[in-house]
Amino acid sequence: MLEELKRIGLTDGESRAYLALLKLGSSTVGPIVKESGISYSKIYEVLGRLLEKGVISYNIKEKTKHFQSIAPNRLLDILEQKEKEIIENKNQLKKIIPNLERIKDKRFLQEAEIFLGIKGLRTAYELLLEEITKEDLLFFYLHDERYAEKTDLFYKQEFHYFKKLGIKLKGIANSDYKKSKSFTKPPNFVKIKFVDFPLPSIVDIYNGKILLATWRENPVSILIRSKEMYENYRDYFNEIWNIAKN
Repeated sequence: MLEELKRIGLTDGESRAYLALLKLGSSTVGPIVKESGISYSKIYEVLGRLLEKGVISYNIKEKTKHFQSIAPNRLLDILEQKEKEIIENKNQLKKIIPNLERIKDKRFLQEAEIFLGIKGLRTAYELLLEEITKEDLLFFYLHDERYAEKTDLFYKQEFHYFKKLGIKLKGIANSDYKKSKSFTKPPNFVKIKFVDFPLPSIVDIYNGKILLATWRENPVSILIRSKEMYENYRDYFNEIWNIAKN
């Protein structure tokens, strides 16, 4: 019985004192000490806690306190109170989690995830944009005629997603894109410039993250969370933006 009482929330001393009172019935302190093995120096503290928990009571006879246990089903109240406290604490934690997430220092977080296929690339974009900020999304766009039909269709659909989220974009593309038949004037929330030198891949730069995408028959994308790499790519983009052509 002792271990079971401890599992529901009573301390070792509280459990022994409660079991002693179940055996003794109404009792003064002396017999409780003898039955439970709790020292005189601690017995009043233990009984006080049991009184607070409502599982024992006392009355006074001839100026002496006599303690007695409450019916064992009152122990259910202890578990119900603990359950109530857990629910209250859980609800309180839910309220403060957004604040804790904002406080969390992400400067040293560095990780990468690899995604395959168009569905994987769309998932990567959802993760890239899981926290919306006021900054522009910066991107490099590598136009390749071999995959132009698929890439143009995908990114024109993504533009609607960006617009819905209220994100403005600034992009740099290779000049082949401007000359291609698939090029159309971008929507007003997208600014784009062009360069004559090659670009390594499609790159998106946003809110401490970089998304690299390479189109083949089955696209491969890599989402990188790294403050240092993000800042390097952002600074590089801004340097190229200053020399790129409209």
